[in-house]
Amino acid sequence: MKKVKQGDRVKVNFTGKLDDGMIVDSSEDCGCEECDCEEAAPVEFTMGEEEVIPGLEQALLGMAPGESKTVRIASDEAYGAHDEELVMVVDREEIPAEIAPEVGQTLELTGEDGESFLVTVTEVTDETVVLDGNHPLAGMDINYEIELVEIV
Repeated sequence: MKKVKQGDRVKVNFTGKLDDGMIVDSSEDCGCEECDCEEAAPVEFTMGEEEVIPGLEQALLGMAPGESKTVRIASDEAYGAHDEELVMVVDREEIPAEIAPEVGQTLELTGEDGESFLVTVTEVTDETVVLDGNHPLAGMDINYEIELVEIV
């Protein structure tokens, strides 16, 4: 029976949960905000192309179609460690007047190099706003239930 290796195109069902059981990643979520997708399809990607987190790819290596397993993926193989250098405190007046920052809100900033990046508002006071450029799951270990549906 064929087993997954680097370069293979695969179809996978998965669910990622935090230790408290909260689902944070799933192949059943199409990603659109306005849709209530009834027909979730497996995620399809090429091994080694960095289309999914490294730990998920590593867990799939050697699996055969139809196999399932549960793995714990450490933060450094998931969304990375939390980097304090990506947290910034800005003066409230630096935020455009038309934006009323709220904790949990995502904002798009443009860096000095012209590249856009997303930040999450983590604290708001009358004088300052704290913005975090880390992925929301940075620093978290995730438990994945994985099913290899097919090697395409």
